[in-house]
Amino acid sequence: MTATPAPAVTPARTAPSARAAAPDGAAGPELLRSAFRRHAAGVAVVTAPGGAAHGGGPVGFTASSLTSVSADPPLLSFGIGTGSSSWPAVRAATHVGVHLLGEQQHELAATFARSGADRFAAPTRWRTGPEGVPVLDGVLAWLVCRIVGRVPAGDHRIVVAEVVTGDPAARAGRPLLYHHGRFNALRD
Repeated sequence: MTATPAPAVTPARTAPSARAAAPDGAAGPELLRSAFRRHAAGVAVVTAPGGAAHGGGPVGFTASSLTSVSADPPLLSFGIGTGSSSWPAVRAATHVGVHLLGEQQHELAATFARSGADRFAAPTRWRTGPEGVPVLDGVLAWLVCRIVGRVPAGDHRIVVAEVVTGDPAARAGRPLLYHHGRFNALRD
């Protein structure tokens, strides 16, 4: 990947809404949430082998923070809250699975986003893949990645992982997107 310099952009000056910022205009969690509701992001599910905290069963969560970091070596990153039920397993894992979801998989995304759900029960279709990582069936693409770093970032950790293997026959299809608090499809 080669970076291309972005053209200079002058931001428009608008008054912040009362809901978007603290009364004194200071940035806060609601300002960030308000801005990112307008940002469409691809939807992925991250999985990991379970640990003792999960009775040894697999764990997984829906992520819209997936980012390609480097082509050589092939690195990606995602964020996970330290209060997440999946965090203890991801913290202890050496490998994770990253699954890119298609536009028809909004129910799968919702299942892995739902607190307290048995995410790997039917109708979820999955198998144990390389490095013991749970691999979901029917996704656009899946990767198994070796965790190379966990960077503290507020109440989250940014996990950096190196791709070690994946689905050589990625499916054709359109991606599932997350926008304005909902799962959406691309429009023509």
